[in-house]
Amino acid sequence: MFVIEKIVEINASPEQVWKVITDLKSYPEWNPFMRECSTTFKPGAPIDMKVALFSKPQPQQEIVKEYIEGKLFSYTMKPVGGGTVLSSFRSHEVEAFPNGRTRYRSYFYLKGWLSPLVRTLLGSRLEKGFAGMTKGIQERAEKLAAQG
Repeated sequence: MFVIEKIVEINASPEQVWKVITDLKSYPEWNPFMRECSTTFKPGAPIDMKVALFSKPQPQQEIVKEYIEGKLFSYTMKPVGGGTVLSSFRSHEVEAFPNGRTRYRSYFYLKGWLSPLVRTLLGSRLEKGFAGMTKGIQERAEKLAAQG
């Protein structure tokens, strides 16, 4: 299994962080990894995105797994080979901290017998992408907080 986890404390309210995560139309303004994204957020619904693993963002479709307003948004790829070949899970978690701060957790895993190959070929690009997205969420939410 290949796991990427990023946890940051953000100087913004959970509501401001959540707004950044769910304002999909604004992703091109701040998100260096997921350049486009659209979904209804309903479990089972598709998520159409363009992911920047290479110089030109590539289309990708995932499926909403869980959506809890203000707290959790997770999704998965369509499993390959019933999940034994390759499957993924991605989540955004938001938790209130004291003094109006927020704990944001970005979590991703790939599993299946093909995951070591994907990690070898794309691991550093995925690490960079999720780090950039996490930093973007933090910076955008803190900017919103500073604006009041």
